Amino acid sequence: MAADSEFHVLAVDDSIIDRKLIERLLKTSSFQVTTVDSGSKALEFLGLHEDDGIINTNTPSVSPNNHQEVEVNLVITDYCMPGMTGYDLLKKIKESSSLKNIPVVIMSSENVPSRISRCLEEGAEEFLLKPVRLSDLNKLRPHMLKTKIKDHQEPEKQDKEEKQQQPQSNNNNRKAMEEGISTEKIRPRLNGITAMV
Repeated sequence: MAADSEFHVLAVDDSIIDRKLIERLLKTSSFQVTTVDSGSKALEFLGLHEDDGIINTNTPSVSPNNHQEVEVNLVITDYCMPGMTGYDLLKKIKESSSLKNIPVVIMSSENVPSRISRCLEEGAEEFLLKPVRLSDLNKLRPHMLKTKIKDHQEPEKQDKEEKQQQPQSNNNNRKAMEEGISTEKIRPRLNGITAMV
């Protein structure tokens, strides 16, 4: 299992206070953290440039040489941001063939059930209410691990199903033996009956 320091989280929030808070909490949990202040900068960091050229190249958020070398294991984003909301960012990530497997967590200070369900339906792993606490961040680790082990789950699932089917036939033979009936004794009796008929 990978150490937590190997997990890299991209935190997106237009509020510098919230950004510093989430960064401190993530670092306390031993995650590597990159913070940006907008959805478009998050997409730029992930290497996905918007077609309509909204990304502002005059304000570099990160070194352009870094973004392709760094693997992002999770994106945590504020919902309410000017320009591109957290929901818009979520949709862009999930629509991208190269990014769609990155888990996305949405944060918001507003508890709006319709907003929460819309984000979860669109593919968000979690919807956290601000202020985010350390206990909330403990929920993130399984989502990051899931992306690393997803490829190995299917073969294991098939093996498990096959193993569950085999003991059933063994249990039936054992039950027959416990009742004093062996399959060898039953066959001759049945053959005798068919011969008589």
